[in-house]
Amino acid sequence: MTRAGVFARKELRDLGRHRIVWILGATLALAVVIAVVVASLAFRAQMADYQAYVADLASSGSAVTAAAPQLFPLQLLRGGLEYVEIIGALFAIVVGYGTIAREAARGTLPLIYTRSHGPRALVIGKLLGIAAFWAALVTVLVLVAGVTVALVGGSGLTVADAFRLAIAAAAAWVYLMFWSAVAVGLTATMRRPGTALILALGLWLAIVLIVPQIGDTMDPDNQVPGGLFKALAIAKPDELAVLAHFSHYEVTRNGLEVTSISKLFERISFGFLGIKDKYNQQSLGFVWADMYRYTWAMLALLTAGLGFAVSVTTRTRLLRKTA
Repeated sequence: MTRAGVFARKELRDLGRHRIVWILGATLALAVVIAVVVASLAFRAQMADYQAYVADLASSGSAVTAAAPQLFPLQLLRGGLEYVEIIGALFAIVVGYGTIAREAARGTLPLIYTRSHGPRALVIGKLLGIAAFWAALVTVLVLVAGVTVALVGGSGLTVADAFRLAIAAAAAWVYLMFWSAVAVGLTATMRRPGTALILALGLWLAIVLIVPQIGDTMDPDNQVPGGLFKALAIAKPDELAVLAHFSHYEVTRNGLEVTSISKLFERISFGFLGIKDKYNQQSLGFVWADMYRYTWAMLALLTAGLGFAVSVTTRTRLLRKTA
């Protein structure tokens, strides 16, 4: 086994031994379950309101019919994905920070570097271990989500649904791996590990919360429940005609949003799972036509994060003394 493989196996073993990792993983899985349960209960309440409405129509002798609300099982995962987007990023920062800070606290780095191995073997091995950890955890989350949708939502997943869920899971892995890689690089760069953690949390605050919120606030359609144009009963052609007059504003707003990897993850996962109505029940080709730019951007950010971690995590930086 190569040195990087040895370090990867050690990293996986260390992650498995830490109680905080199990607690955070269980918390994330529980959040996904709760989100599906809440969404399912909301749909049942909506269905009950619809049935009461139909009964009132029948009792009044009205011949008007109303369309019944439809349950699309993958849409129940919206809240769970938002938890992964917010809480999962924090969890990923903790994992990435811990992989370097743990060695520094134990004083094992000088011992590690008494052995002969490649200059990047340690960081590559640790990143491989983290990647395997996220792959395992995301797989567990997908299984938990699928079972919860089937049991609580009362709707099983088709093969096509499972494939779409796998795409969203891959996007989640890329997203979580990005944050862990950035945390590894920052922890290796900063002389004090605590400073790196504070900086990583500042980046999380800006990228996950502030930038997407600014973009959402700039979108006038988000300021009214159900959408501004729907509230004003404006038809889709007229809506597009209105938006055409604000094309430069929309380009600026959208450009701001896609600088955030959390927004990229949200758009990709919401698109392929059909959570956004535009893509619901559409073919994968239709969704990919809109999502491929976001996919490449997300992969580019992951590559940059990994490159940052590998380039700055050097023997010199790791062995320097804290002033």
